[in-house]
Amino acid sequence: MANKKSKQKKKQTNGAADSASPPANGNINLNGADEPSPSPSTSAPPQTPTPQPTPPKSPTPPQDPIAHAEQTKGLGNAAFREKRYRDAVELYTQAIELNNSEPAYLTNRAASYMALKRFRAALNDCQTALALPGSTPSPVKTLVRLAKCQFALGQTEPALSTARLALAAEPDNSAAKLLQRQVADLQGHLANFEKARGQKNWGMARLALDRCLSSIEGEGGEVPADWRLWKVELDLAKGDLDSASSAANDALRLNPNSPDALAIRGLILFLTGKLPQALQHAQSALRLDPEHPRAQKLRKRAKEVERLKEEGNVFFKTGRLQDAIERYTGALESIGENPEEAKGGPIRATLLSNRATTLLKLERYEDALADTNASLDLNSSSFKALRTRARIQMQLDAFEDAVRDFKQAIQNGQSDALTGDAEIRALRAELRKAEAALKRSKTKDYYAILGLKTNCTEVEIKKAYRRESLKHHPDKGGDEEKFKLVVEAHAVLSDPQRRERYDMGEDEDGLNDGGMSGFGGGGFGGGVDLADLFAQFHQQGGRRGGGGFGGGGGFHHGFDF
Repeated sequence: MANKKSKQKKKQTNGAADSASPPANGNINLNGADEPSPSPSTSAPPQTPTPQPTPPKSPTPPQDPIAHAEQTKGLGNAAFREKRYRDAVELYTQAIELNNSEPAYLTNRAASYMALKRFRAALNDCQTALALPGSTPSPVKTLVRLAKCQFALGQTEPALSTARLALAAEPDNSAAKLLQRQVADLQGHLANFEKARGQKNWGMARLALDRCLSSIEGEGGEVPADWRLWKVELDLAKGDLDSASSAANDALRLNPNSPDALAIRGLILFLTGKLPQALQHAQSALRLDPEHPRAQKLRKRAKEVERLKEEGNVFFKTGRLQDAIERYTGALESIGENPEEAKGGPIRATLLSNRATTLLKLERYEDALADTNASLDLNSSSFKALRTRARIQMQLDAFEDAVRDFKQAIQNGQSDALTGDAEIRALRAELRKAEAALKRSKTKDYYAILGLKTNCTEVEIKKAYRRESLKHHPDKGGDEEKFKLVVEAHAVLSDPQRRERYDMGEDEDGLNDGGMSGFGGGGFGGGVDLADLFAQFHQQGGRRGGGGFGGGGGFHHGFDF
């Protein structure tokens, strides 16, 4: 008989807890849904506890566990009203342990979890409550709470289906109507994202995804793992590796056993040149899913690029330049320049710079310039690529570009902790030479006059002097002014000290300081006026042999061509 009365009391209590309208005892609401309320019991009415630092304890249990559960639920309701949600969770959990067949305890605990933004735990409680055997038609309150949890977790289809069930039971339920609109908006943003993503319209895709994220984060919800990975992919397509790395770290921190998160984090490490770490991530992903396609591809690429890069570096150091180019080219082909992978990222930039340096040594200046330009498009802050391009510009006589690149290389190198002082000093010396070359290019470039490179040898200067003198010799119909310039250029460049001063940008004029000292090996002293020289040459009839530039008058020894 006592059991029958207890069951009747339980039925009355459940009806009060799950009623869609607010109870008369002043229960609070959460997002338009009724909040947990205490139910009457045969024992004394519960006392509202004062906040305590330790987890709340249920009252001394009476002989009837059902009544004890109800009493504990009442304490949970009081804690909820006082916004002590963690205490409420603890008390509802104790009630559930006493009586696990009562759905009201589960839905009340779900409300507490929702207040704490623990939507996954709340969702589990709502689903368990709805699945209890002998449950009457699903209470609208429980359905609305379940739909809210599903929406907060990005489960749009289940949320929409649950909201429809709630509206079928109670067509005017405002909370269910609001949820239905929110879910429909979110589904629209997801559809826009998928469309833009398929069209590779990364800007529109990012805008749509941001709206999806705002919908969930605005509810304090949990962004789905897939959405976090989508954000990483969009950052990669945008070329923003810093943001992609941060987003990938977040995804992996929240789901450390996800092969997808491990693989995409490994891809970012690969693109930024951290090849051993990329390989480790790929192997970790494959331990979780041996058939994971992205991880399999990443493992193969990381191994291949590491091998080819190292072989190329060894060949470069040992002077096997063509072999080095082949290895660097193979590594670049493996990396690719897919826009969805930041066009190859810093690892591609590094290998392009390495290949450009090798091409520069082979004097393939145009090819080297194309590689450095491509490298700097990917990584504009690389002081090494800037230095290489400046050196190439020097060989191409593009002195203004060389000066600009040397200056930028010095600035970037000073900001790079890996750049040593010796490298900066060497760059400053190269900059001074570039500035001197630029200055010469605007006046008299003695190297250009003789058709020489700035790093030419003394033997090359002598040969060029003989060649250009013969070409412009007035006795051979050459240009007298050009002949003068040839003599000036030789006078400066054939003297090591004068050449050094000239290379550093100091003023050196071949008309002065023994300007004819190298002409034929002797003859004229300092300060000889070339105009007088040619006047004398013409007076002697420009004879080849007895006078002029021969062996009699004029030049003492003549030319030795």
